[in-house]
Amino acid sequence: MGTVTIGVSIAVPEPHGSLLQERRAGFGDAAAHGIPTHVTLLPPTEVEQADLTVVDAHLTRVAAAGRPFPMRLSGTGTFRPLSPVVYVRVAQGAEACTWLQQQIRDASGPVARELQFPYHPHVTVAHGIDDAAMDRAFEELADFDAAWPCTGFALYEQGADGVWRKLREYTFGGPVVPPQPGHTDIERGRIASR
Repeated sequence: MGTVTIGVSIAVPEPHGSLLQERRAGFGDAAAHGIPTHVTLLPPTEVEQADLTVVDAHLTRVAAAGRPFPMRLSGTGTFRPLSPVVYVRVAQGAEACTWLQQQIRDASGPVARELQFPYHPHVTVAHGIDDAAMDRAFEELADFDAAWPCTGFALYEQGADGVWRKLREYTFGGPVVPPQPGHTDIERGRIASR
């Protein structure tokens, strides 16, 4: 059957996801249209295709133990010079993302693995492009802000064409999203006009 490359992530919902994907493409990141806007929980990982049912069962258990939580993106950050990445920061929900990724990569599960760098939840908006474009991404998205209730995550597979496609969504077991301090409504993503 062979191997497949999978990833697990929290999708950034519309209209924020498309907006950030278009901005990423606009900065010159050629991979932008093949990668849905997301917060990674499991980075690209190669597994046997025959093991996908075991992976599915594992992710179903992780989701059942999870609870919805408020997510908020705000401002930018960078991993430079260690890694050529500019990202939008996870301002709220980082602890929940960290817990989820630990459960997904647990040593007893089918996708146990070490990470190249310590886990840091974020939304990549530029990767591996020239420094001037990276600087522009950092500056132009500095005022980006979006919030939503995170109610689950999804499993993706990378095709031979390099495009990531959703295989399945997993909904958390708990019904309640805690209130977001200081936020009465789910905010719409915005980029301040300059």
